[in-house]
Amino acid sequence: MGANQKLRRRTVWLLIIVLAVGFGAVITRLAYLQLVQGEELQRRAIEQQLADTPISAKRGTIYDTKGKILAQSASVWQVVMAPAYFDDGAEGDEQRSLVASRLASILGLDEAELLEDTKQNTYYVSVKRKVESEQKEQIIELQKELAEKYQKSGIISLLDDYKRYYPYSDLASSVIGFTGSEDQGLWGVEYQYNDYLSGTPGRIISAQNGIQTEMPFDYNQNIGAIDGSSVVLTIDETVQSIVEKYMKQGIIDNQVHERGVCIVMNVNNGEIVAMASVNGFDLNDPFTILPDQKKEIEAIDLDYLIKHDYFEEDEDPYKLSEEKKKELIEQAQNEAESAALARNWRNKAISDTYYPGSVFKMVTLSMALQEGVVNKDSRFGCSGAFQLYEDTIHCHNTAGHGTQTYQECLWNSCNPGFIQIGQLVGKTKFWEYYQAFGFSDKTGIDLPGESEDQFFVHDGVEGNMLDTDLAVASFGQNFSITPIQMITAASAVANGGKIVQPHVVKQILDNEGNVVKNASTETKRQVISESVSEEMRGIMEENCISGSGKNGYVAGYRVGGKTGTSEKLIDVNDDGADDYIASFCGFAPANNPQYAALVFFDAPLGGNYYGSAVAAPVFASIMSEVLPYLEVVAQYTDEEASNIDTAAGAYSGMSVDDAVAAAERDGFTVTVKGEGSTVVSQNPATGASMPTGGTIVLYTDQSGADEKVTVPNLVGFSVSEVNDIASSYGLNVSVTGMVSSSDSTSTTQSVPEGTEVAPGTVITVTFSGSGIAD
Repeated sequence: MGANQKLRRRTVWLLIIVLAVGFGAVITRLAYLQLVQGEELQRRAIEQQLADTPISAKRGTIYDTKGKILAQSASVWQVVMAPAYFDDGAEGDEQRSLVASRLASILGLDEAELLEDTKQNTYYVSVKRKVESEQKEQIIELQKELAEKYQKSGIISLLDDYKRYYPYSDLASSVIGFTGSEDQGLWGVEYQYNDYLSGTPGRIISAQNGIQTEMPFDYNQNIGAIDGSSVVLTIDETVQSIVEKYMKQGIIDNQVHERGVCIVMNVNNGEIVAMASVNGFDLNDPFTILPDQKKEIEAIDLDYLIKHDYFEEDEDPYKLSEEKKKELIEQAQNEAESAALARNWRNKAISDTYYPGSVFKMVTLSMALQEGVVNKDSRFGCSGAFQLYEDTIHCHNTAGHGTQTYQECLWNSCNPGFIQIGQLVGKTKFWEYYQAFGFSDKTGIDLPGESEDQFFVHDGVEGNMLDTDLAVASFGQNFSITPIQMITAASAVANGGKIVQPHVVKQILDNEGNVVKNASTETKRQVISESVSEEMRGIMEENCISGSGKNGYVAGYRVGGKTGTSEKLIDVNDDGADDYIASFCGFAPANNPQYAALVFFDAPLGGNYYGSAVAAPVFASIMSEVLPYLEVVAQYTDEEASNIDTAAGAYSGMSVDDAVAAAERDGFTVTVKGEGSTVVSQNPATGASMPTGGTIVLYTDQSGADEKVTVPNLVGFSVSEVNDIASSYGLNVSVTGMVSSSDSTSTTQSVPEGTEVAPGTVITVTFSGSGIAD
């Protein structure tokens, strides 16, 4: 075999080996790509070929318990742009410049940024969401202009979008909550039930060509969005409005520094009928602080920075450069604004903890009765103070209450008496009942931000109490709970001893209105017996008739309740004086409890800070309107019946003689103004609420209708004195509050002294019992 032949053979074999190795590598790579990376490569290929754009789902509606809309998504529009449709060259530049300029003007956007967006090689750029009707009409005009001037359609499109609206603005704001820019729930029910409310977004799937430019809309596939479910609250808009009306007035009247809280709850099933953290915020504008807050923030200066420790220890604030000082002030203002927003949004009813004070005495006495450590023969002395080791604990009555029964201890709200009752219960049992009443755990209410209690801890063990801890805990001091925990426990005292689950959502409805979920109203546990609960109801009712809670009395409704005045650990306004929380917690009717309410004012700085003077009258005002609205049947005494309001009859259009006769038959005193023979108007108006036996003024011509009287001072008098004064001025008085007590005194009037009003005008005067300091 020649040398050339051998060389050719080696070359052939080398070629065969190279080809075998090469094809083997290719086959191996293909197998790897197909078997190992196949799914991943397929996914990436689809991503390159298809563009996926979400379509907003319509968020579900939030209703009150009667079906009134509290939150709703209304149709708005999203502006999108298809820059790929612009022409090339100078004419395309002209088109881009026009669109950027006009969109910036219409939508309030940056023109330079929009111009950059017009240069993208795509059929879909989102320009702005949640565009209102007025802007939409201007966009349509721009579309027409592009079509007429450049024969261009499709550059700008309008897609369906949704915007959240809250018809009642700030009503129940901390409960309802609000949504963010992407329609996601950020607070309250909107956040807690976001998964139900938000629905499922749809999709626009559009094909892309080889250079990653989206194809025209003819290649699109639309997958429709699924609307969100709706939520029905236990909140009643009417009750909530009544609550907020009186709470706002209470804050003004008592100069309350840290807002107020009121919860109205169905004691038998845990439904929250109203929950107010006053003053709140506008749900339609949640990121704007209140004018007073803005004023305080703008006033931040160097003194503020020094007071709030914005400087290092070795830093002299008076030698700062103007630039550094400005920087620190801006930082402080930003932090203060964030804190103000958080304060406005905060639901004090579930997020704030406080010393419950004497309201807690209903719980301590329930423990003692359930354990059988007090009975009809038990007596408790009060000299005005109680000495425990080196500590002296005072009673609000420094002269002392003398010897008392356990009932009288509660009616007198006697701290020394309750220290003795607490000692009979003992530290171990007190802690057990504290847990059983639900104070050691969150209630689990269906709202975000619920706080935990803060109870005594010694040697690392919660509930490990010292003797002094038990002493002050027996009357609600030195441990902290939330308002929602307190009203849940009070409901158990009233309802037969059952701990119920508080909740604000009653039902969830699908987008066709079908019920998909009902709230659970099961009882968690029995904490005291029905017989103990029955006895407590009687004790608490008597407390509102003749005891420390009589300013919370509501005529005709057999209210049971307890006042509370508790100390705060911080000086809220830096005036060096102690600050307090004034509260009242009660229920009605006492013989068959249906609703409980807790009224809570944080740091009243007016002339009085006691719960009996600050919170109890507001409780009475709220319940006097809420209970009739909720169709709780009233049972009036003869004295109460004489003060019941009635409705004015219809007398306009009658002859004077007939009108006078009709009004007198209705039980009213009649005054005629004018010289005519026919009644042309009347005051109070037809159907208006007015006192039984009050005065109807009948007008027979315009001259009489122009007459005015000046409202006198009606504060500081007894019921009979107020009626005499009002009668002498030709005015009617509607009385509310504690009117059956011999020491009742008028505390407020609905129309200020000095106001000019028509004769016959009805003025509501509130009465409170005097001499109560609890």
